[in-house]
Amino acid sequence: MAESVDLPSRLAILPFRNKVLLPGAIIRIRCTTPSSVKLVEQELWQREEKGLIGILPVRDSAEAGPTPSPGEQSSKNQEETSDSHKLNGKNQQEVIHWHNRGVAARALHLSRGVEKPSGRVTYIVVLEGLCRFSVQELSTRGTYYTARIIPLDMTKSDMDQVEQDPEFIMLSRQFKVMAMELISVLEQKQKTGGRTKVLLETVPVHKLADIFVASFEISFEEQLSMLDSIDVKVRLSKATELVDRHLQSIRVAEKITQKVEGQLSKSQKEFLLRQQMRAIKEELGDNDDEEDDVATLERKMKDAGMPPNIWKHAQRELRRLKKMQPQQPGYNSSHVYLDLLADLPWQKASEESELDLKAAKERLDSDHYGLVKIKQRIIEYLAVRRLKPDARGPVLCFVGPPGVGKTSLASSIATALGRKFVRISLGGVKDEADIRGHRRTYIGSMPGRLIDGLKRVGVCNPVMLLDEIDKTGSDVRGDPASALLEVLDPEQNKTFNDHYLNVPFDLSKVIFVATANRVQPIPPPLLDRMEVIELPGYTPEEKLNIALRHLIPRVLDQHGLNFDFLQIPEAMVKLVIQRYTREAGVRNLERNLAAIARAAAVRVAEQEHAVPLSKDVQQIASPLLESRLADGADVEMEIMPMGVNNHDISQALRITSPLVVDETMLEKVLGPPRYDDRETADRVATPGISVGLVWTAFGGEVQFVEATAMVGKGDLHLTGQLGDVIKESAQIAMTWVRARATELKLATAEETNLLEGRDIHIHFPAGAVPKDGPSAGVTLVTALVSLFSQRKVRVDTAMTGEMTLRGLVLPVGGIKDKVLAAHRYGIKRVILPERNLKDLVEVPSAVLSSLEILLAKRMEDVLEQAFEEDRMTTSFGKDQVCRNNYSFFFLYTKPCPRCIILLFQQAVFIAAILTAFFFLLL
Repeated sequence: MAESVDLPSRLAILPFRNKVLLPGAIIRIRCTTPSSVKLVEQELWQREEKGLIGILPVRDSAEAGPTPSPGEQSSKNQEETSDSHKLNGKNQQEVIHWHNRGVAARALHLSRGVEKPSGRVTYIVVLEGLCRFSVQELSTRGTYYTARIIPLDMTKSDMDQVEQDPEFIMLSRQFKVMAMELISVLEQKQKTGGRTKVLLETVPVHKLADIFVASFEISFEEQLSMLDSIDVKVRLSKATELVDRHLQSIRVAEKITQKVEGQLSKSQKEFLLRQQMRAIKEELGDNDDEEDDVATLERKMKDAGMPPNIWKHAQRELRRLKKMQPQQPGYNSSHVYLDLLADLPWQKASEESELDLKAAKERLDSDHYGLVKIKQRIIEYLAVRRLKPDARGPVLCFVGPPGVGKTSLASSIATALGRKFVRISLGGVKDEADIRGHRRTYIGSMPGRLIDGLKRVGVCNPVMLLDEIDKTGSDVRGDPASALLEVLDPEQNKTFNDHYLNVPFDLSKVIFVATANRVQPIPPPLLDRMEVIELPGYTPEEKLNIALRHLIPRVLDQHGLNFDFLQIPEAMVKLVIQRYTREAGVRNLERNLAAIARAAAVRVAEQEHAVPLSKDVQQIASPLLESRLADGADVEMEIMPMGVNNHDISQALRITSPLVVDETMLEKVLGPPRYDDRETADRVATPGISVGLVWTAFGGEVQFVEATAMVGKGDLHLTGQLGDVIKESAQIAMTWVRARATELKLATAEETNLLEGRDIHIHFPAGAVPKDGPSAGVTLVTALVSLFSQRKVRVDTAMTGEMTLRGLVLPVGGIKDKVLAAHRYGIKRVILPERNLKDLVEVPSAVLSSLEILLAKRMEDVLEQAFEEDRMTTSFGKDQVCRNNYSFFFLYTKPCPRCIILLFQQAVFIAAILTAFFFLLL
């Protein structure tokens, strides 16, 4: 216990880093630095009375350096004096934050450690805080600090006067109550507190405040605040607050501990009771396995039909689960894992009926219009499956723009085979664990999408659709496309290893079908495992038939209508296709038809609100009926009994004059036409503009190329968000035109430099859409020649093809999509590379009959056809007018390319019919 002492005017100072010693507290210090060791040796070790030292709080202090010169400060709050000094004799400067108040301490015990070979000595000092002081002047004595101080504690007479203050008396009682309560709590918790109660009865209250606070774990700022509390009333108030906070924290911790112990006790009690209940039921012979989750799981696993090696693994995991308590962390994960093993279809398969190719063909024809080649390939696939059910057929990958029926084709295959269908979406998948699953060591681990899909479908031989396989990505979490290599390889997927299962699963019975919008993003090794079947866009005629056969009935059914309420004539469907959609698929067409159906549903719902009030009512009054009768329409009336619903009432009102969509209603619902047939003519109205054909992930598109000249230095400017390949095509086109300027009569022999004194700017409209590829080469040359010659390109002509630096026209891809796009835009003439003649076989004959296909081998052929008005150049180099689009080639001395194409198509079609007939005979 600290006693009142007379302090000298100067004390040796020991910096106490980030700690505060309060009067009455006892601390143990290990002195290792040179300055602290020197202070102990000179001020404490060599003095008989084990002298006094000052403990001064310091933040981030360095205990070596020359004499600092802090200024004198005084304040009731925290005040710090800073000084700069050299650290360990180096030239680095460090700021020391000294506090201007400290505590005088007396050494109670001092011990010296063994001197090390380096001469380093360690001292251990036990110090007791005595009283507060204020620093007036700080200086150094050798290697440690000394300070001139002034004591701050009250004298005995001042303290006697304060003890008579009513406020002090109230604070003292409040503090003693809180302190006694804290001692009682600690006594119950730690079975101690006797000595503390003695202190509470013998030590003055203002000293007790320091002793209690010194025993708590509080922040450095709060410790400094207590040290600066010279006024005993302020000190008591702060100490009461800290004691109360410490008491509340102890109670909260005790409450949490009791709650946890109570839960453990409850769980142990429930376990004991369950064990007793099980023993009682066994004695009575009334053991109910249905109530036992583990027993139910075990029975479920036995019925799963696992292979022997996997059954051994499952039994080992089940034995481990039985030894665990439900409260253990791994119990739930093991239970879920075994539940998955029991749910997987190890042996369960769909019962396939005998495959009927004729029924399958009828099903494909009823579900899909057109797509003759694709349907034929599917029939061939099914025929092979019929002859050899265990055949390892190729993985079909349907590639085409959105809305052409890729997913529904896969569903039709499953229906034809009599198997269940499951769809796995791979769009945006970047984690390999989505394919192979997570390892069970991770928190929240799950099986891969393939295993999860098999669990959902419940059979081991479904038709599994890997949708959007071209939209998988890769990052630090792995490459899902590489994980699919094992899945799609029939030699490897027999033992597919999901990381979550950690046992092999046979995927060889699964029929995989994939879909993609583009082939390019699919990695070549993965593409090698699939057979690509391209689904190009539909022609307007095909869209019309699809709308009449499939879309309109489905839209009417989805909106609660039928043909008695709404009729969309064929002419109006054609207008929707021509004026409001130019996509390759039919999704936008279906959306527009749905908009018309919604508008009709509003009118029907507003007018049909007449409901019979009772069975005695013999007439149904309705504004709809009255309006129809006024117009002279025939109405069939029927008395409806009570209790009928609105659907029955609407069916009872059979109006023979349904709502018929006309052009006015079409524009009112869908708005002004988005496209018209004069777009190409309006845009190709001046020289320097040509029309190209490009391929995108959404099908073929028409691309305009604009070129203009201006005063400049001979530079070539390209805009339109272009890729590197198309920029290089523009450079090649510019070079070729400049090299043949004289031959093309674009410049005289004296003025061969076309770019002298001017710049050329080439722009690809729709600048927000990225563009790349070599197929715009011939289009760029045509636009430049048109600009320099001031001749207009024919408005009914579009072109595509890659061009070399020597003027050769090379073949390009996506011919069918590009020709269909030209047909949708109303183009009449299409210039194609000569080597793309074979690709025209895939184009429907109805489209070819409406187009004039021009073949070009060199760039001169393109230019001759792009600007000529009446003639076309055949692949044989002769000029000839074709007067009959449907004639065969032997009617002419020199046949035109279109006749050759039509003949070739007819021959292929006849061969396909004969092949199908041959298979049916087998």
